[in-house]
Amino acid sequence: MRHGKKHNHLSRTHSHRAAMLSNMASSLILSKRIETTVAKAKELRKYVEPLLTRAKDDTYQNRRVLFSYLQNKETMKELFNVVSDKISSRPGGYTRIIKLGNRIGDNAETCIIELVDFNETLLTAASEEQKATRTRRGRRSGTRKADETVEATPVAEAKVEDVPAAEVVTEEAPAAAGDDLALVEGIGPKIAEVLTEAGISTFAQLADATPESIREILDNAGSQFASHDPGTWPQQAALARDGKFDELKTLQDELNGGRPS
Repeated sequence: MRHGKKHNHLSRTHSHRAAMLSNMASSLILSKRIETTVAKAKELRKYVEPLLTRAKDDTYQNRRVLFSYLQNKETMKELFNVVSDKISSRPGGYTRIIKLGNRIGDNAETCIIELVDFNETLLTAASEEQKATRTRRGRRSGTRKADETVEATPVAEAKVEDVPAAEVVTEEAPAAAGDDLALVEGIGPKIAEVLTEAGISTFAQLADATPESIREILDNAGSQFASHDPGTWPQQAALARDGKFDELKTLQDELNGGRPS
């Protein structure tokens, strides 16, 4: 009997099912939303959400575990450089399933599964609705405060008239200059922030630094960066500084998480 067995095999063998879910998870991370059947979407949600939770803690062990599931370098870069920062404040429930109805042919129930934090339309609508929602007490207090402000305005204006206006000198703050250090394989947003605070914010500065000095910066930043190997970072930064992105891509294909494979 099959009582209590909720595992959906999706009419596939174990290896076929695992490969399909891995490919679907990679597509979801890269595209942020995919269209599939409801049965596959429910199984994909159970497969990918634990991976997203593990990705929020950027450690060498977590990268090894996630790569064993995803088997795709581009997916790993997108996951740790973009997705992990977006979902860092969410305790769970990273995906949303939107049903589309039955498709023509096999009459299968179809849907869209997407990452919740990347649907800008729904996020904007939710924030506007939250701003528009106010309590009755809040409206009363807001009206009272507005009346007090109106009454106090003439007095304030009278006082301002007695004081001669001073010349206001405004200086434009210089624009912050820096490169996207996350283009270097092995550097995520957190490490890029650590390097920027240490005075390394451009590819040129990173290329001039030695692996030993970078290692010292990471050690001072905390034990969570002890697993990262900066041995190839100056070499990658030098290629990015010179605009040799094709050579940089070739080099990164030979690396594994920024380490020589």
